[in-house]
Amino acid sequence: MPAVPELDDTDRARLLSDNPDWALAREGTAITRTFQFSDFSEAWGFMSRVALIADSHDHHPEWFNVYAKVEITLTTHDAGLSGGLSLRDAKMARAIDGLL
Repeated sequence: MPAVPELDDTDRARLLSDNPDWALAREGTAITRTFQFSDFSEAWGFMSRVALIADSHDHHPEWFNVYAKVEITLTTHDAGLSGGLSLRDAKMARAIDGLL
């Protein structure tokens, strides 16, 4: 049995409904969102705030940054057989969205 329970289809649909700016990725095992800022400094500041939240949640995003764009992917590596969506991802998405 996996260490972290994976969301079922109903919970996954609720996650997307509650967080409409996020989209399923990796065949439903992750969610992703792209954030656009006015410049690099603003993007970096956002990433710094996300990093603090991630540490407090003990759940860290995968991300990519180019200048004013930040792409974040959330997945729980120890959910399911080889990673999947969990309640950790839902909480992290809400916390990230709360920064905006």
